[in-house]
Amino acid sequence: MKKPIYLDYHSTTPVDPEVLKAMLPYFTEVFGNAASRNHEFGWTAEAGVEKARAQVAGLIGATDKEIVFTSGATESNNLAILGVAEMYAEKGKHIITTPIEHKAVLDTCQFLESKGYQITYLPVDKTGMVSAEQVRQAIRPDTILVSIMFANNEIGTVNPIGEIGRVCKEKGVLFHTDAVQAVGKVPVDVNSMGIDLLSVTAHKIYGPKGIGAIYVRRKNPRVRLSALIHGGGHERGMRSGTLNVPGIVGFGKAAEIALRNLSTEPKRLAELRDRLWKGISAELDELYINGHPTSRLPNNLNVSFAFVEGESLMMGMKELAVSSGSACTSASLEPSYVLKSIGVGEDLAHTSIRFSVGRFTTEEEIDFAVAKIVSAVKKLRDLSPLYEMVKEGVDLKSVHWTAH
Repeated sequence: MKKPIYLDYHSTTPVDPEVLKAMLPYFTEVFGNAASRNHEFGWTAEAGVEKARAQVAGLIGATDKEIVFTSGATESNNLAILGVAEMYAEKGKHIITTPIEHKAVLDTCQFLESKGYQITYLPVDKTGMVSAEQVRQAIRPDTILVSIMFANNEIGTVNPIGEIGRVCKEKGVLFHTDAVQAVGKVPVDVNSMGIDLLSVTAHKIYGPKGIGAIYVRRKNPRVRLSALIHGGGHERGMRSGTLNVPGIVGFGKAAEIALRNLSTEPKRLAELRDRLWKGISAELDELYINGHPTSRLPNNLNVSFAFVEGESLMMGMKELAVSSGSACTSASLEPSYVLKSIGVGEDLAHTSIRFSVGRFTTEEEIDFAVAKIVSAVKKLRDLSPLYEMVKEGVDLKSVHWTAH
């Protein structure tokens, strides 16, 4: 068992050996520019790209002509939101989203607000979910886009995307979903779910970094986007620039493997995730799971360890690669905006750790992680006077603290 143990598969994944094998020839032997139409080097590169396009499309139930390659999901989110905002500005300048989207969506929406667009941020419930009825109520005659993530990257909650898609279809409003965390882990079908635009990236599904895609619906309705990047009209004019052929080939192979494993891998991940939870909850009290209890990603476990500071806990278990519910900002340690949005108190938000398991996680690693987590939490709680008071039956809410 190699250490440290990697339990941060939501942030990125290692490249699958099959993916690397597929990519290697495209660095040295098949090195042509996919836009070179005059010779075999270009034709072979283009053939690799088109095969990958079909593989990515197959994973989400799209057609290959609906896949546009980008540098990653951040660019895909920008292209979806800014591309619609500019193309459909005459119809209206109102967009609907949620406050717990990825920053690539939130920052783009804030940029549009500075340009005179109106953004409605639908509140999420305590599990991080938004309902189709909320979307219905928020749609106005000038609404041009609804952008709601498929699954949250911190707490793992999966939204009722099919229901939201139906509402958007009924109202004639375009629907975009950031499906980065969901694709390859839960079934995604753009047609049955009424999705018009979808963002995805390779490095979350055991492909290389720096390559992503956006699905753009071609009929019922045909979605049109204003380009962000100009110069040569690559990717049907939506995304100019020389194609990253090795990256695209790797992305395609990763998508093919994800589709092949979709009936077995999520079940195995859920079993590993549940093994981790059972192991730590059998030994520790005052634990709280963040996110939806059942409608969640199979590999996600976000836990608040009351009376333990998250950053200290991470320091206490250096053999585990995990992420905390706080993000270092310039001068202060701010709790996660996702946890704040679902009503987790500041004290508890600071104690949160996100664990995410993946394709290469083993039971042995999970058992090692359980032992490390339990030991670190017990050590830190031994130093906590508040935890001691709670164990003695003191209700902390009833305590009147005085400042000296």
